[in-house]
Amino acid sequence: MLRLFALALGAAVFALPLRANELVTDFMLDNGMQVVVVEDHRAPVVMHMVWYKAGSADEKPGVSGIAHFLEHLLFKSTENMESGEFSATVAANGGRDNAFTSYDMTAYHQRVASDRLELMMQMESDRMVNLLLQPEEVLTERDVIIEERNQRVENSPGSLFREQLSAAQYQNHRYGVPVIGWRHEMEALSLEDAREFYDTYYAPNNAILLVAGDVDPEDVKALAEKYYGVIPANPDLPERVRTKEPPQISPRRLTYEDPRVAQPYVTRSYLAPERNPGDQETAAALTLLAEILGGGQTSILSQKLQFEQKKVVYAASWYNGTSLDETTFDFVVVPVPGVSLEEAEVAMDAVVAEFIETGVDSDQLDRIKMQLRAAQIYERDSVNSVANRYGRALTAGLEIEDIQAWPEILQAVTEEDIIAAAKQVFDKRRSVTGWLMGEEEVTQ
Repeated sequence: MLRLFALALGAAVFALPLRANELVTDFMLDNGMQVVVVEDHRAPVVMHMVWYKAGSADEKPGVSGIAHFLEHLLFKSTENMESGEFSATVAANGGRDNAFTSYDMTAYHQRVASDRLELMMQMESDRMVNLLLQPEEVLTERDVIIEERNQRVENSPGSLFREQLSAAQYQNHRYGVPVIGWRHEMEALSLEDAREFYDTYYAPNNAILLVAGDVDPEDVKALAEKYYGVIPANPDLPERVRTKEPPQISPRRLTYEDPRVAQPYVTRSYLAPERNPGDQETAAALTLLAEILGGGQTSILSQKLQFEQKKVVYAASWYNGTSLDETTFDFVVVPVPGVSLEEAEVAMDAVVAEFIETGVDSDQLDRIKMQLRAAQIYERDSVNSVANRYGRALTAGLEIEDIQAWPEILQAVTEEDIIAAAKQVFDKRRSVTGWLMGEEEVTQ
C-alpha cells in the first residue's frame, strides 16, 4: 500500500515564498525493501539512490574499512556488466553517479533524465545481487583505498588528529574507528572479507530505494517491483545491535604534535544525544545552540573571541544529530599568533559559561530560526539535497513523519530549551579536548 505524505512549511510564519507541498510516497516491496518517492515535476530529472543500512560501524572487529572497500568494488564487474561499465553507461546517458560510505550507511546514487530511471534501476539492482569479486580486482582496489588513506589522512595532520580525537571520544562504540579504516587492517582486507559483508548486508530487506524528482509514484512502484522486487530477501540478516558507550566519568585530553602543522588550534567534543523517532526536541535545541554559539561570524564565539577580544582568527561549533547512535557536539578555536592554545581554550570556556549564565538573546534566536527556515525551503530546489535528507535520516533510524516534523520542531524550540540542552551536554566528564600543535610548539 502506498502512503502519501505532504509537508507544508508554513510560509506565512516568516513571509517566505513557498511553492507546492513536498509530496512523499512510501511503500514496501514484498521482499522488505522500503521505497520512498519524493515528487518534484519542475524539471525532467530524477535522483535515484539505494541506501544500505550498513556502514563502517556495522563492521566486525579486525576488518575496519571493509564497508568503504566494498563501495569501491561495486563499480567493478557483475554477471551482466564489465568493470567500469556502470559509470560509463550513466555518463553516456548524460547522467552523473557516485557513492559514499558513512558510519551508519552506504549509498549509491545517479542523477539522470527522468526517462532513464528504468535503466538505473536495472543496473543498480544487478549489482545488488550479481557482483563478481575477481581476485585481481580486489587486490588492485585495495591498493586504491590505501592510497586514498595516504592522501586524505596520512598526509594531513588535521585528519590524523581527528582520528585520535574520535578514538578517545568513543570508548566502546565503533564510531571511534575511522570510516576509511585503520591502515594496518586495510592492508589485510581480503576477497572473503568483502564477500561476507556483501552477502550479509547487501539485500533488499536491508536497503531503501529513494527516488526524487520528476516521477510518478505508481510508475516507480512498477519499476521497483520489476527490478528490485524479484531479489530474494536475506533471511539471515542480523539484527542491528551496536555496542553502547559506558558511563564516561573522566574528561580526556589529547595533544598531537606534527611539524607540518601551520596553524595550531584547540578542539573540544562532548558526547551528545542524537535524533530519535518521536523524540527530536533535544536534538533541535542542540542544533540551534550550535548556530548561536559558533554558526558563523555573527555567532557568540566569533563576536566575543574574534572581534572583541581579538584572541582567535576563527571559532566555530557544530552538531549533527542525524546518526543512529550518540553523536557529538564540537567546538574549535584557532588562536591568533602570540596567543597560546591554553589561553584560547580558557577564553572559549569563559564565553560558553557566560552564555549559559546570561541566557539566549531572543533576537538572535529569531534570526537563526528564520535562516534555518529559509535554508530548508531553498534546499528543496535540489533533488540531490532532498534525496540525501531523507536517505540519511531513514538509515539513521528516523521515520518519514520525523523528517517532516523536524522544521516545525526547530521553530518550537525555546530559549529555556537551549540552555537546558547546553547544561545537559556540556559535561566535561563526557568530553575530549585536543590541541593540534605545529613545529614551533614542538621545539619549545
